[in-house]
This record gives sequence, C-alpha cells and structure tokens, in this order.
Amino acid sequence: MGGGPGGLYAAALLKRLDPQREITVWERNAPDDTFGFGVVLSDETLGGIEHADPVIYRALQEQFVRWDDIDIVHRGRTLTSGGHGFAALGRRRLLHVLHRRCAELGVRILFRTPAPPAAALGASYDLVIAADGVNSLTREAHADAFAPRITTHRCRYIWLAADFAFNAFRFEIAETEHGAMQLHGYPFSPDASTVIVEMREEVWRAAGLDVCDEQESADRCAKIFSDALGGRPLRGNNSSWIAFRTVVNDRWSHGNTVLIGDAAHTAHFSIGSGTKLAVEDALALVACIEEHPTLDKALAAYEAERRPVVESTQRAAAASLRWFEEVATCLDQPARQFAFNLLTRSRRVTHDNLRLRDPAFTDSVERDFGCPAGTPPMFTPFRLRGLTLRNRVVVSPMDMYSAVDGVPGDFHLVHLGARALGGAGLVMTEMVCVSAEGRITPGCTGLYTPQQGAAWRRVTDFVHQQSPGTAIGVQLGHSGRKGSTKLMWEGIDEPLPEGNWAVSAASPLPYRPGVNQVPQELDSAGLDEIREQFASATRRAVHSGFDLLELHCAHGYLLSGFLSPLTNRRTDAYGGPLVNRLRFPLEVFDTIRDIWPDDRPMTVRISATDWAAGGTTADDAVEIARAFAAHGADAIDVSTGQVVPDEQPEYGRSYQTPYADRIRNTLSVPVIAVGAISSWDDVNSLLLAGRADLCALARPHLYDPHWTLHAAAEQDYAGPGAIWPDQYRAGSRRPPTGRTDAPRPRLTLD
Repeated sequence: MGGGPGGLYAAALLKRLDPQREITVWERNAPDDTFGFGVVLSDETLGGIEHADPVIYRALQEQFVRWDDIDIVHRGRTLTSGGHGFAALGRRRLLHVLHRRCAELGVRILFRTPAPPAAALGASYDLVIAADGVNSLTREAHADAFAPRITTHRCRYIWLAADFAFNAFRFEIAETEHGAMQLHGYPFSPDASTVIVEMREEVWRAAGLDVCDEQESADRCAKIFSDALGGRPLRGNNSSWIAFRTVVNDRWSHGNTVLIGDAAHTAHFSIGSGTKLAVEDALALVACIEEHPTLDKALAAYEAERRPVVESTQRAAAASLRWFEEVATCLDQPARQFAFNLLTRSRRVTHDNLRLRDPAFTDSVERDFGCPAGTPPMFTPFRLRGLTLRNRVVVSPMDMYSAVDGVPGDFHLVHLGARALGGAGLVMTEMVCVSAEGRITPGCTGLYTPQQGAAWRRVTDFVHQQSPGTAIGVQLGHSGRKGSTKLMWEGIDEPLPEGNWAVSAASPLPYRPGVNQVPQELDSAGLDEIREQFASATRRAVHSGFDLLELHCAHGYLLSGFLSPLTNRRTDAYGGPLVNRLRFPLEVFDTIRDIWPDDRPMTVRISATDWAAGGTTADDAVEIARAFAAHGADAIDVSTGQVVPDEQPEYGRSYQTPYADRIRNTLSVPVIAVGAISSWDDVNSLLLAGRADLCALARPHLYDPHWTLHAAAEQDYAGPGAIWPDQYRAGSRRPPTGRTDAPRPRLTLD
C-alpha cells in the first residue's frame, strides 16, 4: 500500500526472492507524481541495496551525483567543511528505477488506484505492507493496535527546487526583520538542486508567507536567498508550507499488516533520513521473511532489528530539529564556532570524527576557541570569579547516602579524594543538607553542626594538599517534600518504615499521593527559618574550605518546589506567576551570596524542564537563569526533571544539553551541561560548539574515578590541564595489550 521507494523496493525484493509470489502495489498517484525533488542516500544504505539487488544498485549508480563538502553561510561568510561524502539523485529517477525493476520482475503496480482498507486486503493476501506515508490511513484505522504518537513541531518548511547544482550541501541563515529563516540545499542532478526553506511558525506568519500560494512562496524565498541562488528562481512541485510531524508507533505490526517507512516512523529532513529509513525497513523486512518460518516470527524479528536503529536515528533527528528551531539563539556565535555547532547538532558528527573528516577545519575552530597547540578543548582552563579551573570537567554531585547523622566519613574522603586525584577540574560534593529535617534520607550529609563542618574540612584539605589545582565545590540544598525516605538502594523515594520526620514544602502536595507524606506548607516563620539554615550552612562551608558553592534549585527539592508551577500552588507573594515563584529561591541566593566570599564563585542548579504538562518550560528556564545571573550567579548548572513522578523524559545521549545551550546562547551566561555525557569526545564537542562552558559527568566517574586522566592519555595529552599525581605517573600510559595485527598471508596455494 503506497508506491514510494520503501513500498516499491519491498515489492521488488520479495518478487526477486520468490518469482511465484503474487505481489500488487497500490499507488493512488500517477507514476511521475512525487513529493519533493532530491533523495540523499548513505554509503551504508547503498551497500545494502548492492548486496540485495545488484540490478537496482547499478541503475542507481548511473544516476547519482556525489560530493564531499558542506558549506555554511554565517552573516555573509562561507565556511566549508569537507570529507562528508554524499550521494543523491532525483526522486522521480529513483522511482523510475524501481518502477522498471518491478515491471521486469512481474510486480503488478496499480497507479491512480487508492488501496482498499488494510483489513480487507488482509483477508485475501498473506501479507499487507503499509507504506502509505506520514498520513497513513492504515495506521489511523488501526490506531488501537499500532498506538501512534504524533508530535507537530514549531517550524514551517517548503520543498522547492532550483535549476542549477549547488557544489556542496549548503546551509544558510537569513536574518530578516521577521526573524531567522534557513535554507537547506543540495544537488540531486548535474543541473538541479533541492532547496528547503524553513522557519519558526511565528516568523512564517509575521512574514506573510502563511497567505502566499505556491508560486508566491517560491518567488519570496528566491528573493530572500538570492545570494545563495545567484539570483535564479525557485520552482515548486505541488509544494506547500507544512509543519514537520514526528511519528512514533508502539507497535509496527497488527495481524498480517506491517508498517514501514514514514507510516511507522519519521525523522526530520535535516539529517536526510526519510527515504533511507524506508529503504532499510524494506530490506530488513524481506530478509526477516526469508529467515523465519512463520509470518508472526518474521514481523517480530523485523521490528526487533529495526526499532533500535530507528530510535537512534529519531533521537539524532530530534536534536537536529530542535537545533534549527532555536537557531536564532546561536547566530551571535563566532562564525567557525557556529559552523561547528551546526555540523555537530545531531550528536552523530562529533569533534573526533570531524577531525578525521576535515582536520584543517577542526584545527581552525580549536584556534578560535583558544586551545593551545596540542590541547583538546576539554583541557583549556576556565575562570569563574577568582577561581581558575585547569580543565572543563566537573565531577557531578552524586548522593552517596553513606553519612551518619549528617557527618561525612571515611567513605566520602576516599570517594571524593579519588575523583580529585583522577584529574577533574572541579569535584562537587553530593547535595549537602542545611538541616536534619532537610535531608533526603538518614544517610545524607549535612552542614548544620560543627562536627559536620570539621569532617568536610578533612575532605577539602585532602583535595587541596594531595591534588593541587583541583577545586572542590559544595552543593547546598534542602529536600523539601522529597525528604524522609529510604536509602536509594533500599527503595528510592519510599518512606522510612519508622523514624520518619516531618517534611515541608512550598505547598502541601505529597510527592506521590498515598505513598509519601503530605508536607507542611511553609509559612512566614518557616521561610525565615529555612533562609537562616542556608545562611548557617554557608558560613560553615566557608570555614570548611570549599572553593565554590552551588545552590540546589532542581530535582523537586525544596527550592525547586517553589519554582515549578506543578509543585507551587501558593496564593501569596511566593506563588502564582514565575516572578513570584522565583522570589524565595532568590531570597535564599541573596542571603548566601552576601555571606560567601566575593572572590569565590556561586552556581545554581536548575531543572530546565519538568518533562510534564503544565510544568516548567524551556522558556521558563531561560527566565529563571536570567534572574539568578542578575543576582550574581556565576554559572547555571542546567539539569532537568525529577520534579514530579509522572515525568516523561526524552532520554538519550547528552539529552539535557539543548537546555544548557539555549540558556548560554540566549543570555551569554556560563553554563554547566549535565545529562548522559559519557565520552571525552562528547565533552570536546559540546565545548567547541559553544553549548556549554563546563561539562559535569556522574556515572562515568563512578565507573572510572580517573576518567579525566584517562581521557588525556587517550588523546595523547600531557599538559597542565591534566596532571597525574606523582604516585600514579607510572600509569599515565595505556597498558599494552596483545597483538591483533597478525601477518597477512603472502601466498595462496591450491
């Protein structure tokens, strides 16, 4: 059902593998009707096509145009990065190749013929392949089985074409009086190029493009991007302005009906994956049918094989989509940094593999960033007030739940000391609670008694004496409504079986109704007491010798509870609009900023989104960060979520960094990025792209306390940004392993 590339390729493969099969393709359009113009395919996809059907591969090979460069135009300056490798052809030509191959094999194609419903076809055919696109009627007719989730995004775009060939993949931003507009262009034949013009919905409306017909839209876009087009016109092909929709289905098959391509999933065009995914789906589906004895096993195997690949592609596409939605925030970046940022937007291209593709371009971006010769970005120093960090790596706060009466003991000394010896520029404590009632669990540390202050001094002295150049910071917080619970490994967020203490919060809303206790709503006296507790803890932090102080306003703890509209239902001056919800956290911040030494920096950790409807939004996060920066915060530590239990995070590699990126490039305030940053390549990429100033890693430092030093060794770096302790210097080289380069045979004897 559907005669696009995915449906036609599936039909051809099935018929080629068994000529006795009766295969019919229903296509409601004429043979030459198609959406868009050019199709980009990867070498990996082409390799699969070559292996499965050399006839199709050879026919495609004759049609391809190939190129290596990406041109990025930033405020009139063109920057070129090479070594990327693209192959494209016209969509009509692709369809003609597949039409011809299907005809040769005996596949029946019914053009201008809408398909009967899948349920009717399923009664007389063994298999129904729904390749009926993003607006799939099959998917909608059986929504209860496929469970589709469709998200409409914030930009409008239109597919157009130009009658000349770009000599590279071209990205260009037009800064108009209405807002930023972007061009995505690439050649698909020796004399034609695809041109996609995209912009935010509000920009599209402000520019009056919402009332333009196809020709007017093409003419307006040609005028806006006249430099890129050399004054040439643009043309459409039944083109209209549309909003991209991400399609996700919980299941891809129902009985003997299976979804492929855009019917099953979509990925934003900015990473060029729609046709690629559809063709790969077809290849995998046919292979699974050949490999398995029954249809139900084949369909299960197809989904098991393809779903992880598709989900990975959709995560990359979502990152790219969001980058273009927020492109206006990045336009003030230096030209090369902007180009690097664009190239690495999906996280699939990184600093390390871009260096392999185009070392000269990467070197130039590093020079602009300020990297000394031979120094990776992560090992460049960074200054906050009077504190200079020797590198950009932060050991993120991690609760250890191992204190007794709030006193850090030998475990904390060894835990934090080991990570300080491991080379990070800044080591953060876990959340240190400002009162006994402000603890999350009985095992949480505190700074509300002299004994606790002395114990922390033991830790900071060790770090400063045994790992000179490493800074140690303290994160102060109060658990709020998430307090009085078991140790994490005994039952996260579960109430204690006995010995519970009363908890307090912005509003009397339990974390989980019926499970956690109802907190007391803080009155004026309670707010005064909390402020004093933070003040007292700050005084002890000064005497304990910490280099940096972070105020914890994230993850649903007390101060975070004031910020989120989901947890703050107050009707007084501390509730309601964001300016009121900010009031108490800012009062606490001002109190401790007055106490904390002026030459020592302060940061604030926030949850930039609650991942829940009605909660804190990305726009709110910018305003929250703006307020703290105006009150003297030296950097914003940008985390997300953990505010409400019914959150729906969009997990993935570096999944929280877009929020840090937006805050940094909107406000020009330093940010710390956190969240599934796991490799030194990720760190270098985020820093060089200007998405973060520091990168905080948690789990990688649990896996490897010497993560930073090992990152230096793996990059052949031995400079001042990563100093091995004298006692460990003999281990500063990676240990040798067994040889894997056995001699190759020189002669072949029959």
